[in-house]
Amino acid sequence: MSGLPQDPPGGRKAVAVWSIGVAVYFVAVIFRTSLGVAGLDAADRFHVNASALAAFSLLQLLVYAGMQIPVGLMVDRLGTKKVLTLGAVLFTAGQVGFALSPSYGMALAARALLGCGDAMTFISVLRLGTRWFPARRGPLMAQLAGLVGMAGNLVSTLVLAPVLHGLGWVPAFAGSAVAGLVVLVPLVLFLRDHPEGYGTAAPARGTGGSGGFVRRQIADSWREPGTKLGLWVHFTTQFPAMVFLLLWGMPFLVEAQGLSRTTAGGLLTLVVASNMGFGLLYGQIVGRRQSSRIPLALATVATTATLWGAVLAYPGDRAPMWLLVALCVVLGTCGPASMIGFDFARPANPPERQGTASGITNMGGFLASMTTLLAVGVLLDATGDDYRIAFASVFVLQALGVSRILGLRGRALARERDRRAPAPVASHGDPAPAPATA
Repeated sequence: MSGLPQDPPGGRKAVAVWSIGVAVYFVAVIFRTSLGVAGLDAADRFHVNASALAAFSLLQLLVYAGMQIPVGLMVDRLGTKKVLTLGAVLFTAGQVGFALSPSYGMALAARALLGCGDAMTFISVLRLGTRWFPARRGPLMAQLAGLVGMAGNLVSTLVLAPVLHGLGWVPAFAGSAVAGLVVLVPLVLFLRDHPEGYGTAAPARGTGGSGGFVRRQIADSWREPGTKLGLWVHFTTQFPAMVFLLLWGMPFLVEAQGLSRTTAGGLLTLVVASNMGFGLLYGQIVGRRQSSRIPLALATVATTATLWGAVLAYPGDRAPMWLLVALCVVLGTCGPASMIGFDFARPANPPERQGTASGITNMGGFLASMTTLLAVGVLLDATGDDYRIAFASVFVLQALGVSRILGLRGRALARERDRRAPAPVASHGDPAPAPATA
C-alpha cells in the first residue's frame, strides 16, 4: 500500500530529525520516572507519609495532563521545534530544582515544573512522525517513540538507582540534569518541523482571534468520535503500568512482597523490557491490520486485570515469584496498548489538528494514572498499608474505561470507514461531488 499523494517521503533525513526529537523525549522520561526508583529515599529525605509521597507524582501528572490540550494547540500553531525547546528548558530546570530542594514544598514545585516541560515532548514527537513519514508508518513510529521512552525508564532503573544509592541524592539528580543540556544543542541547531515542500497551511485565525482558534481546534477535534475513542483507549490501557513504574511498584514489591530493593529493581526493569518488546510487536500488528486495534486493546486490559487479581488474591501474605514475574511481563503491554489510542485520533483529524487531537488523547492515560496514584496513597494510609485494598482501585478505572470504549467504537469505526471510502465516480468518468458530512 503506497502513501497518499501528499505524504512526506521519509528517508534518512526524516530518521535523523525524528531521532533528535525522540532524544529529547528520552531524557524527559528519565526525569519523569526518576522518582520511581527514589520513592523510599524521597520519603526519608522529606519526612513524609504515603499520601504526601504520592503528591509528588500526582502533582507532576496533574500538570502533565492539564498541559496536554494547551501543548497540542501550541504545536499546531507554533510548530514542533519551539515547543520542544521550551519543554527541554523547563524539564531540565525542574530536575535541577528537585536535586537541590531543601524542603518538601520546594521539591513539589520542582516536580510541577518538570511535569510542565515533560508535557511538551511526546505530542511534539508524534507531530514530527506525522510530518516526516508516510501515513502508513504512523502506528510503527508512535510505537517506536513509546519504546524509546521506555528505554528512558530503563535508564532510571539501571543507572540512576545505583548512582542514587552510591553517591547520594544531589549528585544523582543534579548529574542527570546534564542530559537535558546535551539534547538541547542538536535540537536548536538541526531540528526542522517538516520536510521542505511538505508544510501545512497555517490554521486560519478567523475573526475570533486566538480565543476563536483555541475553541475551534478543541471543538472540532472533540467532535470526532475517533478522538474520544482514542482518549478512552489511552485512559484504560496505560495507567496500571504507569502507576507501578512511576511510584508504587517499588514500595509494593519491597514492603508488601518482602523483596530486596535489588530484586524489586529487577522486576521494574522487566516491565520496561517487556514494554519495549511488545511495542515492536503491537506496532507491526496494528500497522498491518487496523481491525486488530480494539481486540488488542481489550485483550491487554483483560490480561492485566487477570494478573493483578491473581497477585492480590493469592492466599498468604506474599505472591510467588513466578506470579510477580508474569504480572511484570503483562504490565509491559500497557504502554504499547495505549499507543493504539493515537491510531484512532490520527485518521479522524486533518494535519492542522493533529497536535490538538493527540493532546486530548494523551490526556486520558495520565488522568487515569493521576487518579490511581492518589487513590492508592489515600487507601494505604486509611488501611494501615493494605496493598490489596489499595491496588483494587485499578479495577474500578478499568471497568469505566472498557464501558466507554465499547460505547464509542461503533461510531468511531463507521466514521473512519466513511473518511477512507473512495469518492463516487460520475457516469462520464469525472469524480462526482462528495456528499456533505456533518
